[in-house]
Amino acid sequence: MRLSLQGEAVARAARERSEQEREEMAARREGAPDSARSMSDAQSPKLLAGGNPQIPKGDGDAPVQAYIAAMPGWKGTIARQLDDLVEHVVPDVRKAVRWNSPFYGIEGRGWFASCHAFTRYVKVTFLNGALLVPEPPGSGKDPDSRWVDIPEDQFDTAQMSAWIEQSAALDGWHGF
Repeated sequence: MRLSLQGEAVARAARERSEQEREEMAARREGAPDSARSMSDAQSPKLLAGGNPQIPKGDGDAPVQAYIAAMPGWKGTIARQLDDLVEHVVPDVRKAVRWNSPFYGIEGRGWFASCHAFTRYVKVTFLNGALLVPEPPGSGKDPDSRWVDIPEDQFDTAQMSAWIEQSAALDGWHGF
């Protein structure tokens, strides 16, 4: 009997914590006063190597916005520019966070891009980048992916817009 009561208390506490986190995220997105954000700020995501935020996996805009908000300094600025540009170029974009990285895709067509923070740059990977013109400069073991490393103050809006438009028009990666 004691175990079941204890289990119920743990489950209730988890539900309350989950509800509180949703409310705090909504307050942050709506620009609530600092008092409403103070609890949320105290629970800021841990920054991993290179300033990459540790964000739980999730689907939709909210986890991507949490990732961007947690990125330090100029890296957050680059991620914000990328996110705004993707939304502008691909109005029906689908978003998710996996492996501490935001992903962008089209429903039914797969994921076409992701980004990740490193110490000296933000890496933007085009999952079908081998088909883009011109090809992004970075490549590795995956024959399809190409990426560009963006250091501070070097976000090329015109080139990034062209790559996003091309990449979103192609079939993407269907890995998750």
